[in-house]
Amino acid sequence: MLLLHKALVLGLRQTYRLKSTPSRLCIQACSANDSFQPQSPRLTSGGNSSTGGWRAMGTLLGLGAVLAYHDHRCRAAQESPRIYTKEEVRSHKSPQTGIWVTLGSDVFDVTEFVDLHPGGPSKLMLAAGGPLEPFWALYAVHSQPHVRELLAQYKIGELDPEDNVAPTLETSDPYAEDPVRHPALKVNSQRPFNAEPPPELLTENYITPNSIFFTRNHLPVPNLDPETYRLHIVGAPGGHSLSLSLDDLRKFPKHEVTVTLQCAGNRRSEMTQVKEVKGLEWRTGAISTARWAGARLCDVLAQAGHQLCETEAHVCFEGLDSDPTGTAYGASIPLARALDPEAEVLLAYEMNGQPLPRDHGFPVRVVVPGVVGARHVKWLGRVSVETEESHSHWQRRDYKGFSPSVDWDTVDFDSAPSIQELPVQSAITEPQDGQTIESGEVTVKGYAWSGGGRAVIRVDVSLDGGLTWQAAELDGEEQRPRKAWAWRLWQLQVPVPTGQKELNIVCKAVDDSYNVQPDTVAPIWNLRGVLSNAWHRVHVRVIP
Repeated sequence: MLLLHKALVLGLRQTYRLKSTPSRLCIQACSANDSFQPQSPRLTSGGNSSTGGWRAMGTLLGLGAVLAYHDHRCRAAQESPRIYTKEEVRSHKSPQTGIWVTLGSDVFDVTEFVDLHPGGPSKLMLAAGGPLEPFWALYAVHSQPHVRELLAQYKIGELDPEDNVAPTLETSDPYAEDPVRHPALKVNSQRPFNAEPPPELLTENYITPNSIFFTRNHLPVPNLDPETYRLHIVGAPGGHSLSLSLDDLRKFPKHEVTVTLQCAGNRRSEMTQVKEVKGLEWRTGAISTARWAGARLCDVLAQAGHQLCETEAHVCFEGLDSDPTGTAYGASIPLARALDPEAEVLLAYEMNGQPLPRDHGFPVRVVVPGVVGARHVKWLGRVSVETEESHSHWQRRDYKGFSPSVDWDTVDFDSAPSIQELPVQSAITEPQDGQTIESGEVTVKGYAWSGGGRAVIRVDVSLDGGLTWQAAELDGEEQRPRKAWAWRLWQLQVPVPTGQKELNIVCKAVDDSYNVQPDTVAPIWNLRGVLSNAWHRVHVRVIP
């Protein structure tokens, strides 16, 4: 209702402004387009009175929006097109400076349309100061002609053609050939590139679009030629090694599985609030879900002669990304998991029906369902079976959990096992911390996931900091026992308690082993800020 009220007030304000506009200019501006023919609103009688009220309000909203667009056209007709630089556009991304966006070479001032945006103001604000194309690509509705017609009313000029010249790449820069990324991603570091989707986009779809899937890189992104690419599989004693092209890998039976990947540092920023930690300041977005396809690792290892043995063994992965010294990223998983067909470990070459994007391991990566993202090695170049786990820094000297009492003077990385399966996790994506909501009803949304294939069986939500709880509705694919590789999205629609001026919203998930999230961060704090899975909390204000 608040959004409708804002739209109506804006339309009426524009009506008042139209009265002061010389009719000659308005006629001149609109005579070339007969589509602007406002009709008198008609209210139908009968039926549900509530529905009729909404129709009436919708009619007024439409009239107000049309008048607003008409006013923009009149103003555009009075002004000559201006030329703007991209830097000028970037400087207009708040209500105080004005909110500008671009589409192609055109520049638009959408400040007055933000509150009218059908997807909500926050969605449009993601594009503020930049191009609309990456965001429109996520939603097919934007390709409809009437959407472009509406946007045209807000055009204020065009981009400087010289601004479209591609910058020269410095060949000495190891990151110079990194791929272009979606502007919606919230960047935690540029070199190497690490970024997460904003909360309002993260749980909009069960399957995360490739372009906004969270990105965790440790080194520059290699630019690999699929024609010359080879994956080397070291054979077992008495077996034979393999050198597989992409086409060779496609000859193995194709297997598909929906898997959620989560970084060990997801929600690290909450640990930082307790005490400083070392690592990227991930918020709630270092987690995403995709449909992966490729050859099962167990099939490939079997062809190289590998089988289960009585002694401990590990499958070691080495990527084709490397630092200036030639050191490549590496990790390992137990051989028992790799050879288990039920574990569904993949040598993946497709992500959501498309070849892997470069940021996500093109042409081949490992996907290990139920296991921390650090073991899903990208740009895979070599696979071997060893008696010990990988000697990579990221296996032996990182991604391990410790007591809150351990600091960098006393830490002994050899004393702790490497993280494999992650603990139960959940987070709130809507509303966001610090947001203002209306009284009446609030919709709380989020995600929940647990490692090791453990299914999420319940998500509890509290509006009063954990004093009282309600169970949320779980959405998404049905989860198989012990093979629940993907998250559950959840939501709860609940009345805002009468008279409340603020809400302390909390969520916690429970998996099918009845593991539950701890209530606070302090007892699970660790110097690397990993395994952060305390109750997630957001504080919002309520307006009448």
